[in-house]
Amino acid sequence: MTMAAAMQSRTAESPALSKASRIAHVDLISDIAEAEAVWRALEEPGHLFTPYQRFDLLGSWQRSVGHREGARPLIVIARDAEQTPLTLLPFALRQSHGLRTACFMGGKHTTFNMGLWNAEFAAQIATAELDALFAPLNDQVDVLALTQQPKRWHDQQNPFALLPQQSAINGCPLLAMEPGGPPGSRISNSFRRRLKSKEKKLQALAGYRYHLATTDADVARLLDWFFRVKPVRMAEQKLPNVFAEPGVEQFIRSACLAPRGEGRVIDIHALECDDEVIAIFAGVADGQRFSTMFNTYTMSEHARYSPGLILMRYIIDRYAERGYRSLDLGIGTDDYKRMFCKDDEDIFDSFVPLTSRGKLAAMAMSSLNHGKRLVKQNQVLFDLARRLRQAFG
Repeated sequence: MTMAAAMQSRTAESPALSKASRIAHVDLISDIAEAEAVWRALEEPGHLFTPYQRFDLLGSWQRSVGHREGARPLIVIARDAEQTPLTLLPFALRQSHGLRTACFMGGKHTTFNMGLWNAEFAAQIATAELDALFAPLNDQVDVLALTQQPKRWHDQQNPFALLPQQSAINGCPLLAMEPGGPPGSRISNSFRRRLKSKEKKLQALAGYRYHLATTDADVARLLDWFFRVKPVRMAEQKLPNVFAEPGVEQFIRSACLAPRGEGRVIDIHALECDDEVIAIFAGVADGQRFSTMFNTYTMSEHARYSPGLILMRYIIDRYAERGYRSLDLGIGTDDYKRMFCKDDEDIFDSFVPLTSRGKLAAMAMSSLNHGKRLVKQNQVLFDLARRLRQAFG
């Protein structure tokens, strides 16, 4: 078997694959700082990755959340014979009940998971090269649990789409935008009129405005408000508050303050007036796609004018006018998402065993995720599961 026969050491070389594979070396790195230079180089234009895989976002998650959860970095860097990096896989290693599982960093906070790839290498990759990539992990990992992967990103196939796969548990609503298209092509004129009518009530407020947070003070102020209001909103909906988990607030604050070009690693869009914050949407952008990560809206009477929908209209128009081609509203099919997003991103999960123990684990993980997906797609089962969670949670 290729994976078992090829590279086995921390820094490995496979003469057997050298003719078929461009991968000459694979390094396994357990210290994020050691990988930073290569990681940032692979974020430059001309590479294939989603904005959820930026160093400043995942580095912040690992320091604040992953470390507390017992996940340790396992960063895979493959290079060619000239030492040029071909890919960086930002994995985290978790151990439980004697099973060693490698997942993508970011946990429940990343909508999309991918490696960072040299685009030319990614376009021509073969299954034998994936074998070469994973072989050095055999003595450290039992199973790769690679969830929520996009099949394509910006019209290029994700190299991991070559792996055995199944549909992800949850869908991700997507709005495709035609560059230079009229406003009505992304939000219908009738929906725009309804939102305009609601917004008239808000426009009467002193200092009413839409803006993107650009200063550290703005970012900190909006996040202070978010972390006060969001727990109340989630309690109303009887949902667990993921933002209260250890390290999560620290992670989000760090990524929202980290600079990226003219914006931030996580950008915060807000509707405000002089007296209060009315709504925010925060997300990641990469020049072609804006992906939302978290949002909430005011507890005041102004909530009845649909400020979240009004803010989303501003965001969609902002990115469309800048030539963006798509926008997504994150995992889950909440009703408001379908008001804007008529399509779905094609996302998949892969469970890849690297040891005999991993084979059983991969089968169990695959079956469990398949079952969860069936429940999510069956409204009766989904409602029952939600009621049970509320009763016993």
